[in-house]
Amino acid sequence: MSSSDDDSQQRFALGFLFALIALVISVVVGTVVVKRVGTSGAAKPAATALADSAPAASVVLEEASVRVEDGVVKFYFATAKAELAPGADEVLADVVKGVAEGKKAVISGFHDATGDAALNAELAKQRAFAVRDALKALGVAEDKIELKKPEETTATGTNAEARRVEVALGA
Repeated sequence: MSSSDDDSQQRFALGFLFALIALVISVVVGTVVVKRVGTSGAAKPAATALADSAPAASVVLEEASVRVEDGVVKFYFATAKAELAPGADEVLADVVKGVAEGKKAVISGFHDATGDAALNAELAKQRAFAVRDALKALGVAEDKIELKKPEETTATGTNAEARRVEVALGA
């Protein structure tokens, strides 16, 4: 056996030993951190931490929601999300009924004015597609659904109001 083989075996063993020591140290440190956070009560859910640090009136947790206003179904979305709020199918029942009576479902997407306009338009489009897919899942034929180009809008209150998709019945 040559000395270069011995040297490379020693380097391998030494590297392996250092890696093993680093792993053991990281496990120990991680365990200590988890135990300290768990017993000190420092780790609180984000909503609780927010509520503790600000007055209740100023805490706004953005969640998806849906409501009907003047016969228009309005889906509101959380920031950077395209998931529909629970209860979407129930709210869309009147739209499905209107389509069955010969009308079209007109879907309009909107987005807020913050951030990159192109990304916001794409997200508004994905949100409109999510509503379209929900209507299709409820039995509405694609030719009975009209998609309008996403529009930028400013809200009267918060940007959350601007991040929406509206569904109305059209001719």
